[in-house]
Amino acid sequence: MSVYIWTALFIVLIIIEAMTAQLTTIWFAVGALASAIAAFFNGPVWLQWTLFLVVSVVLILSTRKLARGLLKAKPKATNADRAIGQNGIVTEEIDNLNAKGAVNLNGMFWTARSEDNTVIPVGETVTAVRIDGVKLIVTRQETKED
Repeated sequence: MSVYIWTALFIVLIIIEAMTAQLTTIWFAVGALASAIAAFFNGPVWLQWTLFLVVSVVLILSTRKLARGLLKAKPKATNADRAIGQNGIVTEEIDNLNAKGAVNLNGMFWTARSEDNTVIPVGETVTAVRIDGVKLIVTRQETKED
């Protein structure tokens, strides 16, 4: 009778794992499978429970760190990140107080804001410092005076 219980537990744990895809029950499912095999060969109940616990714990301890690393979301750089550090031309006066401003940077038009809240006139060259949402945060490009 216990072979059916262990097999049912194995199936339930696999279904839960398939629904969550977070590697939360897979170790216990393998432990239940080991116990079902022991029950199939008429192993005593204490052996079934011991196998379940030992197999589950060993799998958790040996693979959890690896699994967590594989499932961890890694930040992905976007093409927009390439704009940082690049120079552009102000196409609409940048005025943070009035929430307006635009920059042409590498052929792309961005809504822009000044990093230091200064007004930057049309035609000025600016440098992209960071991206805040969909806005390019810029500073005036340093001009060399001879």
